[in-house]
Amino acid sequence: MSPSPAHSPHRSVLHDLAARVMVERGLLPDFSAAALAEAQQLPPQPIDGAAAIRHLTALPWSSIDNDTSRDLDQLTVAEPAADGGIRILVAVADVDALVPKGSALDAHARHNTTSVYTAAAIFPMLPEVLSTDRTSLNPGHDRLAVVVTMDVAEDGTVQRSEIARARVHNHAKLAYNGVAAWLEGTGPMPAPIGGVTGLADNLRLQDEAAHRLRRVRREHGALTLETIRARPVFAGDDLRDLEAERKNRATELIEDFMIAANGATARFLEGHGFAMIRRVVRSPKRWERIVALAREHGDDLPQAPEPAALEAFLDRARARDPQRFPDVSLAVVKLLGAGEYVADVPGDDAPGHFGLAVKDYTHSTAPNRRYADLATQRLVKAALAGQPSPYGVDELKALAAHLTAQEDAANKVERQVGKSAAALLLRSRVGDVFSGLVTGASSKGTWARIFHPPVEGRVVRGFEAMDVGDAVRVRLLDVNVERGFIDFAGVDRQARVR
Repeated sequence: MSPSPAHSPHRSVLHDLAARVMVERGLLPDFSAAALAEAQQLPPQPIDGAAAIRHLTALPWSSIDNDTSRDLDQLTVAEPAADGGIRILVAVADVDALVPKGSALDAHARHNTTSVYTAAAIFPMLPEVLSTDRTSLNPGHDRLAVVVTMDVAEDGTVQRSEIARARVHNHAKLAYNGVAAWLEGTGPMPAPIGGVTGLADNLRLQDEAAHRLRRVRREHGALTLETIRARPVFAGDDLRDLEAERKNRATELIEDFMIAANGATARFLEGHGFAMIRRVVRSPKRWERIVALAREHGDDLPQAPEPAALEAFLDRARARDPQRFPDVSLAVVKLLGAGEYVADVPGDDAPGHFGLAVKDYTHSTAPNRRYADLATQRLVKAALAGQPSPYGVDELKALAAHLTAQEDAANKVERQVGKSAAALLLRSRVGDVFSGLVTGASSKGTWARIFHPPVEGRVVRGFEAMDVGDAVRVRLLDVNVERGFIDFAGVDRQARVR
C-alpha cells in the first residue's frame, strides 16, 4: 500500500498528482520509447549550408530567464543604429534542426503542445537531453538559431526587420531578479555581466530599446497587466510556502522584445504569402462588467471595447495603489477571456490581439516549450529557403484548434496541482478567515483568491451578489489535496478593490 499524502514527501505527492491529472486531461506525462530512442540517437546539430547561416557568435549574446530555467529559448543583444536608433537582435533556438516534422519526438510534442509547469515538477514538451541541452541556448556553446533583427527608432517604432538563420553563442546566463535589481539600482551587478566585455553597456542599451517599444505599445492601447504567480518554496522535498512572483524591469525587457519579435515574424510570413497560426485575444465578451469595475473606481469607460481607454484606467489604478494593482489587474484578466490560436490564410481578416493592441502576432520565440512556436519556426525556415510551406491550410486549421484545446488542458493541470500544493499548506488552517478577491462569478460557480498564500478556491456558501473584482473575507471550510479543492464560505463583502 502506498503512503498517504499526509505522510509522503510533498514533492512526491504533487508529482504523482500532476501525472494523474495530465492523463485525465488528455496529456502525456511520459515520452514514448520511440521518442526517447530518437533523442539518444540524434546526430550533431547540423551547421552546413554556411552560405545561408550567418556567424554571429562574437556578439555579446546573453540569456535572461527565471533563476531555475534550464530550457533557454532566446538570446538577446543590441547595437546602436543610425539616427539615434537601436538595433535589437533576438536569437531563437533552432529546435526544428533536431526535431523534424513527423518524427516520434515531434509526435509527442504535437500531442501535448506545451511543457507543463507544475508545483512539483516540469513535464517538458521535449526530452531534457534536447530542451535543456542540445536545443537549449546554453552558455558556453555555439548553437543554431533563427535570428530576428529589428531597428527601433527614437520614437519607439520598428523601422525595419529581417529574419535569418545564424550561429550564436550565449556568453552569459542571467536571471530576471538579479538583472532587474541591477538595472533599477537596488542590487549589485550580477557576476556574469562583469565577465563579458561590453555586456553591461549592451544590457542598458537593450533596456532603453525595451522602454521605447513599451511606450509605443501603450500609446496604442496595449494593456499593462500585472498578475501574481505563486512560486512553490521547498525545503528538501517538503513544501514550505507559496511565494508571489511579480513583474520587474528585466521580465518587461524580455517581454517587450518577444512581443516585437513575434510581430516581426507574423509580418515576415505574411510578406511571403504563407498561411500561419496567429495568437489572438478577441474583444472581451464581458466588457460591460469591465465598465462597471472601472466605474466603481471612479473611472468611465466607453460602452464599446476600447483598449486605449482600458489601459488609461489601469494606469490610474496602478498610480492610486501599486500594492493592490495586481488585484485589479487579475479581475480584468478574468473578464478579458483567454487567448487562442487561429489559422490565418493570406487575404483573410484574422482577429488581432486585444490585450497587446496589435494586429500581427504569432508565437515564435519559445520552440523548446510550445509547439505553436516550433510550427512557426518551420514555416519561417521554409520561407527563408524558398521552399513551399510544410503545413497545408487544413492542417494549420486543425492544429490551431488542437493547440488551443491542449493549452487549456495544460493550464487546468497547472492550476489544479497549484491548488493541491496550496491545500497541503492550508489543511491545518481550516476555519481561519482570509481576505481575498473574487476572480470568477458565473452559473458554474464563484471563485475567490486569497492574498496569502496566493491561491484560488471556490466559494460554496455566502456567494450571493458576489462579482468579479469584489474584495471579500472568506472562511476556509475544507481542502482536498487529491483533487486540488479549496472551499470557502463568504464572511462578508467589503468595498470593491480600489
